[in-house]
Amino acid sequence: MNPIQKIRQKGSLAFNHLRSALGFNRQLFQHTPGARALIYHGICRGKPTLINSLFITAKTFEEHLKFYRRYFNIVSLDDFYAKNYNDDRFAVCLTFDDGFANNYRYVLPLIEKYKIPVTFFITAIRQAGHDVLWNDQLALLQRFGPPNITFNGDMYVKDKYRRYLSRSNGSSLRDHLQQNGYPLKAGFLQQTAEAAIHAKARAGDDYWLQMTEKEITMLTAHPLVTIGCHGYYHNDLSRIPLTDATDEMIHSRQYLESITGCAIDAIAFPYGAYTKELTAAAVVAGFRQLLAVDFRHPQDKDDPTIRERMTINPYISVYNQMTAIVRGHYHT
Repeated sequence: MNPIQKIRQKGSLAFNHLRSALGFNRQLFQHTPGARALIYHGICRGKPTLINSLFITAKTFEEHLKFYRRYFNIVSLDDFYAKNYNDDRFAVCLTFDDGFANNYRYVLPLIEKYKIPVTFFITAIRQAGHDVLWNDQLALLQRFGPPNITFNGDMYVKDKYRRYLSRSNGSSLRDHLQQNGYPLKAGFLQQTAEAAIHAKARAGDDYWLQMTEKEITMLTAHPLVTIGCHGYYHNDLSRIPLTDATDEMIHSRQYLESITGCAIDAIAFPYGAYTKELTAAAVVAGFRQLLAVDFRHPQDKDDPTIRERMTINPYISVYNQMTAIVRGHYHT
């Protein structure tokens, strides 16, 4: 986006925020039919964009909940799939990905306060012996870590955008890890563990710590909560062999069912990434609710098992976020 486009976008967002604040968008919020599933990730006390663009503050999240309560129908994942909502108000279905401990700390008390159903998609990384996902440890190192790290015999140097790039071929460490399976990621977590200690302390555990098994169990006990799978290791399931991806889906469900005592039949694909083969394997494995981000194929909109979701944007106001939710895009 060039400077002129950025100025226009900021102006458009400011104008829409003002219109909404003055009540001119009330008709849009109150009387637009439709429904949308939303993806939240992390909730923190402050500095939501400290290490990535997936967090919002607890204060902002509460403002979202107040807005939903005032203007929208708020439905569970089951009701969203069954289309059990009225067309007189826009319907929203709230989901959280990644299984952060901050979900237990901040989200659970707020949804209880406002009586709002939420689905949490959680990995099995705790059973694998880790308290952090590989991508969050990398994000911490990019923000607070050393200027270069050595991994598997290759040196990665941080560029001006805080990305670790290979000195030998310029490739991104993130891309290298994402396109491979867990053994490589486990090696990364182990080899960078010492450097990550400092980065974790600098950031604070709101930004990376995974829920414990006890917290997952306590979360599950709440009547407003549904638990779903988010893979075993937070691998991109569309990039690893299908047999490995299938094993991950099955084993992650078995892990969650063993500690929650509940049947798990929903899965949110990490990074929203999937293939036709992966969705077919998920259905055969017993999942009846498949959550992505954007549809990858035109025919997916007619598939009763898969749904799109919109990711929450931490850079815009509550009014602009709500407008985007109803309109289905962030374009201004």
